[in-house]
Amino acid sequence: MEVVGHAKVERKGAALIVLCMAQFVDVLDVNAVIVALHSIGQDLGFSQTGLQWVVSAYVLFFAGFLLLSGRVADLWGRRRTFVAGLAVFTAASLCCGLSVSPGMLVVSRAFQGLGAAITAPAALSIITTIFAEGRERDRAVAAWTAVAAGGGAAGLLLGGFITDVLGWEWIFFVNVPLGAVGIALSHVLLPESRDPAASGRLDLLGAGTVTSGLVLLVLGLTRIEEAGFGSSRTLATLGLAAAFFGAFVFVERHAADPLVPLGLFRLRGLVGAALVAFALTAATAPVGVLVTLYLQNTLGYSASIAGLAGLPFSLCVIAGSMMGGRISERIGGRVTMSSGLTVVAASALVTAGITAEGGVAYVLAGAALCGLGLGFASVASTARGTSAVEGGKRGLASGLMNTSAQVGTALGLAVLLTLAATRTAALSDGAESAAEALVAGYRLAFLAAAGVASLGVTAALYFFRRAKKS
Repeated sequence: MEVVGHAKVERKGAALIVLCMAQFVDVLDVNAVIVALHSIGQDLGFSQTGLQWVVSAYVLFFAGFLLLSGRVADLWGRRRTFVAGLAVFTAASLCCGLSVSPGMLVVSRAFQGLGAAITAPAALSIITTIFAEGRERDRAVAAWTAVAAGGGAAGLLLGGFITDVLGWEWIFFVNVPLGAVGIALSHVLLPESRDPAASGRLDLLGAGTVTSGLVLLVLGLTRIEEAGFGSSRTLATLGLAAAFFGAFVFVERHAADPLVPLGLFRLRGLVGAALVAFALTAATAPVGVLVTLYLQNTLGYSASIAGLAGLPFSLCVIAGSMMGGRISERIGGRVTMSSGLTVVAASALVTAGITAEGGVAYVLAGAALCGLGLGFASVASTARGTSAVEGGKRGLASGLMNTSAQVGTALGLAVLLTLAATRTAALSDGAESAAEALVAGYRLAFLAAAGVASLGVTAALYFFRRAKKS
């Protein structure tokens, strides 16, 4: 019996390694791509505003299909869904590395995001299935979370090293053998399971309309810099985005099994937590991208050095998350979220001290503050958001929070990078040098990021005050 029990434990451990490996690759790829953006832009000929699509295409498709993929896993089979998602992610990674044009890379990144959206909820469902509730499951989920944090830090370091030594294409190529091994081991180590209570109806129309609306919204925002806000192309794109969002609301209101029950938006605690998650990524993601471009475009540092400069951010996110949970228990989630967002706003203001001649000290200090603030607020917002709903809907609430964060990343990049590019273009016609004009654009975006974080503070204070009264 002891031998059988030991073998069972080893099999569970091996299964957890496979699942964590997929999570590690997903997260690593996001940060590695950010470090490689400068090289990608130069090789494929991206414009400054067009470059954000390398990140946005991924997060938009991840956000748009995350909730639907959780339903698919329960209905179709969690292992089967996990393998399918890993196969899509692996094939898309190969296409990313082989890309010869901006369009090919953006489309491949969109499919990468789709693969990650299919994989993530299926993997987490498998963990909750094979590990018993209590200490065993808590330790497995903790390992899953730690791997995600480690993947973020490793992405910055490995992304820069791989870009400098092998080329940016290998950031994507390394996923191919890892994905192939993961697919092979999944059939051996992962059990198949389904939710017998899962509805057979999938809200494909809901997922399609909201994703189309998000893509068109980001496209319309990026066209402002190229054609102007009042141009017919810009207004037509934004109007079409609004039409898709209206269609999404109509579909969700009449669907038998909606992707997002609209009644959830009456819960002030959940709405407030989602807005905090949105503000956090909308304020931090664009700053991270622009700082990486600043270090390489303006100061001439290599991708490896740019990756190292981002390490304080990743380490401080981990430290902030650990402290945020404890502090939230003592002073409450409302104060913890608003404090974290205040630190994020301060970090953007510190980073705005950069100049065309130098500013590494401002970058490092801003990165450390940003990581601490993000860790503080994200832990508190996740806890308050999931506790705002009854137990049976916490998975849906968690998915909605994750979706809000991904949408915040995409919209933050679209608005702030467009703002930076517009400011740079306006100054390029004057007496300023190209480097000074570029840095002036970056600084304006950092100030706007501080404003976004400040709006998040307002949302945290308002919604959770009202939620408490309710």
